[in-house]
Amino acid sequence: MHHVPTTRLRAFAALPFLLALAAHLTVLGLTADRLPDPLATHFASDGRADGWTALAAFALLSSGLLLGLGAGWTALVRRAALWGAWLTAGAVGALMVLLVRDNLDATDPAQVVSPLANLTVAAGAGGIAALVGWALTRLVPQQETPSAVDAENVDTLPLGPSEVAGWSRATGSRPMTLAGAVLVAAAPVVALLGPWPVGLVVGAAGALVLVLSRLRVTVDRRGLTVRPALAPWPRVSVPLDEVASASAREIDALGEFGGWGYRVRAHRTGMVLRSGEALVVRREGGREFAVTVSDARTAAALLNTLAERRGRV
Repeated sequence: MHHVPTTRLRAFAALPFLLALAAHLTVLGLTADRLPDPLATHFASDGRADGWTALAAFALLSSGLLLGLGAGWTALVRRAALWGAWLTAGAVGALMVLLVRDNLDATDPAQVVSPLANLTVAAGAGGIAALVGWALTRLVPQQETPSAVDAENVDTLPLGPSEVAGWSRATGSRPMTLAGAVLVAAAPVVALLGPWPVGLVVGAAGALVLVLSRLRVTVDRRGLTVRPALAPWPRVSVPLDEVASASAREIDALGEFGGWGYRVRAHRTGMVLRSGEALVVRREGGREFAVTVSDARTAAALLNTLAERRGRV
C-alpha cells in the first residue's frame, strides 16, 4: 500500500513558498527605483559585499529558488514534516527580503553591508512559520499508515538440477528524482547568493540523489545485487552464502525506515525508494536487507532456490 499525501497536505506544503514568493516580488516591485543595479548579493564573513548580481537576474534566480524548494517539499512532504516546509519557506523568504532591504538606497553596491544578525532574524521568521505549519497539520486528516506485516510465505522457484535462472527489475522514485533535480538546479543559485563551496555541496548532493533515484535489482547465481540503473557504483550485494531466507512484504518507507534512499536501522538496512512491495532478505546472523521493487515475490522465490542449492536454506 502506498502512503500518498493528500491534496490538502500538498496545498499546505506549497502555500508558504507561494506566500514567500509573493512577499519577495512585492518588495522588489515597490523598491525597484531605490535599488542599485547590480545588487550586492554575496557577503564576506565580516558582512561586507564581495559579489553582485544584476537586478533582473536576481529576481529570476531568487524566484526560481523559492519555486524549486516549494516543488521539492510539495512532492516529498509527509504530514509529520509539514512544519519543515514552512520553516524552509519562512527562513529563505526572510533572507531574500532582508537582502533587498540591505541594498536600499545604496549609491555604491560595493559598500553594502549585510549584518550577521540577518541570520538570526531569518531563523526567527522560519521558527514562527514552522509553528504555523505545525498548527495546519491538525487540518490534514490522519492517514492510515501501513503497518509492518509478517513476511509473505514464499516458496522456492521450481528449477531442474541443471537449469539456471536470473531475475532483474528496475525500480525508481519520482520524488527522489524531483528532489535531485531541484538540488542540482539550486546549486548555482546557492553558489551565487552564498559561499560557493556550499553550492558545490548542494550540487553534489543533488547528483547523488539523482543517481540513487533509479536502481537495478538483480538476483542470479551470485545472490542479490542492487546498484544504480545508470552507474556501476554504489552497489549493495548479498552473496548467496549469506542468504538465510528471502520474502516479499509491504513496507512503509517513513514508518519503518524513517525516509527514502539508503537507510540504516537496528537489525535492518534497505534501499527504500517508496512505500509498498519489497524484497526482504534475512542474512545469516539475523540482519535484514530490504529493497523496494515490484515482482518481489518472484525474486524472493528464485533467491530461496539458489540459496537452497548451496545448502543454506
